[in-house]
Amino acid sequence: MELKLLKPEDVLVPCDVPQNMVDTYIENFLGMTHNTGKLMLFAGDQRIEHAKGNKDFCGDGIAPEDNDPEHLFRIAKDGEIGVFAAQPGLITRYAMDYKEVPYLVKMNSKTNFVKTEQDDPYSSLVINIDDIVELKNNAGLNIPAVGYTVYLGSEYEDQMITESSNIIRGAHKNGMLAVLWIYPRGAAVTKDDEKDPHSIAGAAGYGASVGADFVKLNYPSDSNPKLFKEVAGAAGRTGVVFAGGSSTDPKEFLERLYDQIYVSEAIGNATGRNLHQKPLDEAIMMCDAISAITLYGQDVNTAMEIYEGRLTLDNVKKGIIFT
Repeated sequence: MELKLLKPEDVLVPCDVPQNMVDTYIENFLGMTHNTGKLMLFAGDQRIEHAKGNKDFCGDGIAPEDNDPEHLFRIAKDGEIGVFAAQPGLITRYAMDYKEVPYLVKMNSKTNFVKTEQDDPYSSLVINIDDIVELKNNAGLNIPAVGYTVYLGSEYEDQMITESSNIIRGAHKNGMLAVLWIYPRGAAVTKDDEKDPHSIAGAAGYGASVGADFVKLNYPSDSNPKLFKEVAGAAGRTGVVFAGGSSTDPKEFLERLYDQIYVSEAIGNATGRNLHQKPLDEAIMMCDAISAITLYGQDVNTAMEIYEGRLTLDNVKKGIIFT
């Protein structure tokens, strides 16, 4: 098969990127998308987001090594990813041994202890753009992007709208990309609204309106994938990536991923538990299987061969004609 790779002149550079940072922005975009324009985001921010009970990192059906935060970095190092998303503190504790990993610094976080019934969600900043740039330069890290979560419908959404807008501008001024995690959530949002395609399309439209480069959104597994073309359309020139959700059967996951990209017209994926809950070797093969679909246009059967160790992603790439 043939796969057209992007050239620097193909990259859409936002108008708020200063002229002296245009080349840096283009380099970061092409690097984190492997010159395809598509994003394979490995989500490691769950060490805070899913902190309640530590149940997503330790327990039945979860690889024992997942309880060690370094497991995330080992996967990010050896699997084919676009960026590894994690909070700044985790990055500062491990990145000196994993400098080759491309990092997305998650700039705000909250745990899952406080439920909406108790208080509307608000995820506060844990770091600012200047500190990220300083970390990048002083430690010699590859940090092409930052991330921020917004809960639309929360009574605190005005604060998150302001913060997310400022973060995007700050990232672009430094030649970095900005990815928004956007979820309709709060007392004003019903459970049906939270997973409704129209609500999620509205979230995508919000991401486009504040200038995000990519938005990470939920994708209900029981919905017709054709309905989610509305989401990609609402995002316009902002790329849509869908969250992977809780760990599930590998083939079912890859089939849903394929539909997300080639039916729903998403531009990538954001996967956490379906990677890090597996033993290292299996997680790396799953990582490569996901990238085979996301980045390199492969079908589910080929991805399963990679996941099962009967084929390598490198061999698949050797059979692609890159133009």
